[in-house]
Amino acid sequence: MATATHTTPAPRKRAAANGNGHGHADAEPMPPGLRHADDSKAGYTRKRAKTGFTYFDATGKRIVDAAVIQRIDSLAIPPAYEDVWICPDARGHLQATGRDARGRKQYRYHSRWRETRDADKYQRMAEFGRALPKIRARVARDLKLRGMPGDKVIAAVVRLLDTTLIRIGSAEYARDNQSYGLTTLRKKHVKIEAGQLRFQFRGKSGIEHDVSVDDPRIRRIVRRCAELPGHDLFQYLDEDGTRRTVGSADINDYLRRASGADFTAKDYRTWAGSVFALAALRKLVCGSAADARRHLVAIVKEVATLLRNTPAVCRRCYIHPEIIGAFEAAELQSLIPGSPRRGLKVDEVALTTLLAQAAKRAKKRALRLAREDTGNGRMPSSSVDSGIDRSLTGLLKKSRAVRRKAGAAQAPCSRRTL
Repeated sequence: MATATHTTPAPRKRAAANGNGHGHADAEPMPPGLRHADDSKAGYTRKRAKTGFTYFDATGKRIVDAAVIQRIDSLAIPPAYEDVWICPDARGHLQATGRDARGRKQYRYHSRWRETRDADKYQRMAEFGRALPKIRARVARDLKLRGMPGDKVIAAVVRLLDTTLIRIGSAEYARDNQSYGLTTLRKKHVKIEAGQLRFQFRGKSGIEHDVSVDDPRIRRIVRRCAELPGHDLFQYLDEDGTRRTVGSADINDYLRRASGADFTAKDYRTWAGSVFALAALRKLVCGSAADARRHLVAIVKEVATLLRNTPAVCRRCYIHPEIIGAFEAAELQSLIPGSPRRGLKVDEVALTTLLAQAAKRAKKRALRLAREDTGNGRMPSSSVDSGIDRSLTGLLKKSRAVRRKAGAAQAPCSRRTL
C-alpha cells in the first residue's frame, strides 16, 4: 500500500507570503483601504511572557501602544505557533504568519481581504458554470490524443481535478509542509490496481487522503506517467525529449486556453461545493426553523467532507450565499433548472439557473439604489455581498412569512426525491 512519508521540515528561509500563501497578491488589485504586505520584510515579533505574549517592533523595541496590542491580539494567533511574523501595518492584506506544531506555514489575513476574495470567487461562479462544458469537451478531446503529449497529461490532471476535487497542490507546501496536491503528487502516493487508481497522501492542513478513481483511460495515462524516471507522478516528454513535470501554472494555463477566460483550478472546488449543497437542499422540505437550521448544518458538514475542509470554511467560502438564502425563503423546491445542457449535470444546470436569477435581481437592485442615491444627491455606493456574513437566524426570521404562506409547518424536515 502506497503511503505518504512524514518528515520533520529542516530549518529554512522564510518564504514570502502573497495572496493565499502561494499566489501573488501584489499582482491583484487591493480592496480600498488595504495595502500589499510581504512577510519577507521586517515585521513585529512576539515573546512568551508570564501571562500571554509581549510584542516587539522591527527594531526590537517593545510595543506598549494599547491599540496596536489589541489589533495583534485580535488576530488570535495560536500560542503554539513559532517563527511568528506580524504585519506592522494595520491595513496590510496579510496580517500574520507562523509555523504550527508540524512546521506548516499558516496565514492570518485582513478580514476585508478575505471578504473581497470570497465575494470575487462567488461572482466568478456563474461565468465558470457557462465555461465548464467547453472545458470538459476540450479535456475529452485531449485525452484521446496519440502518444503522451503534454496536453494529454495535463488533461488527465484536469479530469481528476473535476472528478475527485483534490486540491491542485503547491510546490511551496510540498517542500515546506510535506503536504501534497494533484500537481505535486509523487509516485509513492498512487497505487495502480487492476481496475482502479488509489491515491493516498497527506494534503493541506495535514488531512489524509485516500481517493479511488475508476477511469480506465486515466489509469492508463497515470501508469505511463509512472514509467518515466523521477519521483514526480505527472510528467511528460516534450518535443525535444526533455522530461517535464506538470505544475499548477500548467493547469491554469490549460484552463485559460480551453475556456478563453481567466479561470483556475480553485474554481472547481467552489463550483462543486455549491452544486452539492444545492442538490442536497433541494431535496429537503422543512416544517420549522429548527429543522431547517439542523439540516443545513448537517449539509454544510457533508460539503466539508466532500472538499476535505472544515464546515466553517465551507460555509464561508464554498457555498454560494444565494443557495442558503433561497433555501431559507423556501424557493429551492420551486426552482426549475431549465433545459438540459450538454456538458453539465442536472444539479449544475440548476445552479446556473439560480445564479442567473440572482444576477437579474442584483442588477435591478443596483439600478434602484443608484437612482435613489442620485436623487438624494449622493454617489452610488457599493459593498461586498453582505449575504456572505448573514447569520442563519437572520435568514430564518426574514423568510418566516414566506414559509407560513407556503404552509411549511405541516411536517418535520425530510428529504424528498426530485
